[in-house]
Amino acid sequence: MLHADDISLRKLEPTDLPFLYQWENDSRSWADSDIHNPLSQKDLRDYIESSTGDIYKDGQLRLIIESVSDNSTLGCIDLFDFDPHNRKAAVGMYLAEAARGKGVGKMVVRLLEEYAFSFLNMRMLYIFVAENNTACIRLYKSLGWDQTASLKEWLNTGNVVVLQRMKQ
Repeated sequence: MLHADDISLRKLEPTDLPFLYQWENDSRSWADSDIHNPLSQKDLRDYIESSTGDIYKDGQLRLIIESVSDNSTLGCIDLFDFDPHNRKAAVGMYLAEAARGKGVGKMVVRLLEEYAFSFLNMRMLYIFVAENNTACIRLYKSLGWDQTASLKEWLNTGNVVVLQRMKQ
């Protein structure tokens, strides 16, 4: 488990199913992702059960963001499209509405960076963000991520920017 202040990042558990079901089926976030249809509880249960929590075996890693003080679930953060040869991975993060605007995202991204760069020895993390998601872009830029590309009409809803963070 990874910790910083009142935040921990932990492996998926079967008890996370209700949260994942609610989040994955929130169609408001589909426009900014590659999700195109609802997921069943069985789909998500199978995903949780098949996930080893080992990025080298699974090719991805989903970690639950949890408040240490009250054990509430605040969201999740993913490393995916893992490329061990080139030592890079994409990042995706979801924060529950109650956790937004409180510095949680900043703490979580810092924790993930430390884990990815120090423990996993990655050399690069990157994220694709809808151009109109200014809060997300501002968050990553405030942490030293560089905007390196703009992908025109990447999504049906418009442009996407690519932000990267290199190992220091």
